[in-house]
Amino acid sequence: MGKNKLKKFKEMETLEGVYQYPFKVMSDDVCPLRGKWREEVFHNENPIVLELGCGKGEYTIGLAQRFPGKNFIGIDIKGARMWTGAKQRCELGLTNAAFLRTNIELLDRFFLAGEVDEIWITFPDPQMKRVRKRLTATNFMHLYSKILRPEGIIHLKTDSPFLYTYTHIMAEHNGLKTIADTTDLYGNPDVVGERDILNIKTFYEQQWLSRGLTIKYIAFPLPQPLELAEPDVEIEPDTYRSFSRGELQCPELCNPKVTYKNV
Repeated sequence: MGKNKLKKFKEMETLEGVYQYPFKVMSDDVCPLRGKWREEVFHNENPIVLELGCGKGEYTIGLAQRFPGKNFIGIDIKGARMWTGAKQRCELGLTNAAFLRTNIELLDRFFLAGEVDEIWITFPDPQMKRVRKRLTATNFMHLYSKILRPEGIIHLKTDSPFLYTYTHIMAEHNGLKTIADTTDLYGNPDVVGERDILNIKTFYEQQWLSRGLTIKYIAFPLPQPLELAEPDVEIEPDTYRSFSRGELQCPELCNPKVTYKNV
């Protein structure tokens, strides 16, 4: 491990608003902040919004700046990346932002039922070969439903035609009514309710846009109780992902070929 990473890990232990649980929580253990995030971290009763796989925390910080009436928590397992957002939080004095270092699969150990109002999933790995690893797969939707308030909102922003198409089909297959759905977010801004989100672009998002990719966005509420079935479909993969980030084979891929199987 490089010295720079070690330095960041060390500093993360001292930064305000950072909570680290990088290793597996035992089956009977829960975070002491579970059910107490508003009371002990944010000191208000405002809605709580999570960003999953927050990386450097750019989106968490951007949302916190634009929506002071909400509390934002960036979640990732990569502490060295999260350090960037955690430092910005302190420098900007954003008391409505925090960072949690843990595995996404353990969310229900950190939040009580109904404690979370919205979840943002920003540019995750599309996991084209492993359905259960996709952050918009039905197994994750069931996990999110354990912590979301009834009709809490799921947001997905992605450059991946594959992941967007899968998520669109999953929602449609299960009767989840979308409140926003576009294959070109910046070319079709009218689909967005809170327009300020269009002004937040992560480093990688700006790279994808500069290389000709459109940004896909879909949002829908999760009803409770929740019963979902995994759609049986084959979706054409993102061929440009087999190349380096400096190359783009198929910028026109916005609506990949979909084959339905017994849906």
